[in-house]
Amino acid sequence: MAKKTSLKAAPRSRTGSGRLNQMRREGWVPSVIYGKGTENINLKVDAKTFADLLASSSSENIIVNLEIEGHGTRLAFLQSIQHDSLSGRTLHADFRSIDENTAITAHIPTHLNGESIGVKAGGLVEQYIHAIEITCLPNDLPETIEVDITHLEIGASLHIGEIKLPSGVKATHAAEVVVAHIGKPGAAISEDAAAAPAAK
Repeated sequence: MAKKTSLKAAPRSRTGSGRLNQMRREGWVPSVIYGKGTENINLKVDAKTFADLLASSSSENIIVNLEIEGHGTRLAFLQSIQHDSLSGRTLHADFRSIDENTAITAHIPTHLNGESIGVKAGGLVEQYIHAIEITCLPNDLPETIEVDITHLEIGASLHIGEIKLPSGVKATHAAEVVVAHIGKPGAAISEDAAAAPAAK
């Protein structure tokens, strides 16, 4: 299950792009916390601490005990992050106030484990989905979804409905959605060659 960690935050009064950019230059990540039945609070968190938190997690699906200066501690889910398109640094973070009975939706990294029968016979693994969208309670949130593909032969596909998810976790996608496929050896090369224009 995903680990809960503590993160300090402070209320902020500054808004507007110019003031938020100044805050970022000062080493803060502008953020907000909201949730049903709770007041919205504009916050700021230390940029380095937040970057370390992301670096130590397998995904951006993080549950934190958000220690808000002057407002106590709230259990919160990192709902979304806005990244700079060029540098990748965090520009803004949204936290959703939750409790242990609040269902959350998250995209969990999906890892394919083992060498399949088909690969041993010369086939190639084609993974179509690298993160599965799931719903669960906070205490059931997995860090990753591990999938054994050793039984897959050439031409076989793995569907979401065939994956054994952790207790309390449900996939939001239809059961027939294909996660991975074992392709025939040389099939991709043949298709690319067929699509390429003839040399003159």
